[in-house]
Amino acid sequence: MTVRDLIDRALRHAALALGGKADVVARGPGRVNLIGEHTDYNSGLALPFAIGQATVVAVRERTDDLVIVSSDQFNEPVRLRLDQIRPGQVPGWAAYPLGALWGLLGAGVPRDRWRGFEASFVSDVPSGAGLSSSAAIECALLVALDHLWGLGLDSAALAAAGQRGENDVAGAPTGVLDQTAVLNGRREHAVLVDARSGDVELVPLRLACAGLVLAVVDTGVSHAHSTGGYAARRASCERAAAQLGMESLRELGVEDLAAASAQLGAEDARRVRHVVGENARVLETVNALGVGDLDRMGGLMTASHVSLRDDFEVSCSELDLAVEASLAAGALGARMTGGGFGGSAIALVREADLEAVETAVRSAFDRRGFGPPRVFSVQPEDGAAVVIPADSR
Repeated sequence: MTVRDLIDRALRHAALALGGKADVVARGPGRVNLIGEHTDYNSGLALPFAIGQATVVAVRERTDDLVIVSSDQFNEPVRLRLDQIRPGQVPGWAAYPLGALWGLLGAGVPRDRWRGFEASFVSDVPSGAGLSSSAAIECALLVALDHLWGLGLDSAALAAAGQRGENDVAGAPTGVLDQTAVLNGRREHAVLVDARSGDVELVPLRLACAGLVLAVVDTGVSHAHSTGGYAARRASCERAAAQLGMESLRELGVEDLAAASAQLGAEDARRVRHVVGENARVLETVNALGVGDLDRMGGLMTASHVSLRDDFEVSCSELDLAVEASLAAGALGARMTGGGFGGSAIALVREADLEAVETAVRSAFDRRGFGPPRVFSVQPEDGAAVVIPADSR
């Protein structure tokens, strides 16, 4: 679906859901993490990019204190008063957009700046696929409200608001990587995110010019960051850092791993080995892109998957099979992307090999008795933005 198609669909849905014209329309893309998984909450490095699949929200202001959010993916709208929007009070999927609203408090936007509104969402970002459908929802609403209310917040403040809402209201202990990627994306670029300093750097990623695409294999195995596996990995990393007398695992280099591992239990040592190695792989990937060595980048992607599978233990049979089948069919590299426990794998593929890779993956899933995967290609696209501003009404 093109951006224009998605906007038109959003406007049609909004006309029904809002009962009138929207004041502002904004787009929040999904994201693919090229490399750098489970590093952001360890003050580490990651290299994501925004994709074409996106959430579009149409917002109309109200004259009272009521907030109503609706989605084409859910039957019933959620209605709350402004003073009800807080942790433990927002039900279901609405915890993501309204959690982001609550997160604005931490960005210095007091409740007396809030006004009632209606927001209608449509999306073609697959939910639970590891493509950050939640951050797409959050950031679409945040940029719309920032524009509508004249807040003047920068991308770092908006990203922090989205993360805070996801942590505290949706109950998902995620880092700030997804929101940062969604807000800072640019066409034909990846976003190098340094979670310790907050620095963001655009890195050219012109796959099409090299005759390459990034294939996404949505395994259909849904995951949820608020479940125990993700939280347990984060707790393990925090426990290891505390035992080593460090604020975060970012203070460790590859050369420090042997000494650090000797002080830790076996499981925590494996988690640390992944995080430290993954930070190094992110930097190596940026260097490879700088010299156009995409074969090297592919190898680093595959090494990342092996680490996520064996040391961090967040892969699953379907993700492993997607990676193995892609590589056997000629992919330059492949890895799971996102938090794991399901979701999607990505494969760096020559355009000429894309059909063969898709066929191989589908056949492998069929032979193992897994449900059919969804396979599609993505390229780096622009980040979250207002697409129909209030002054164009």
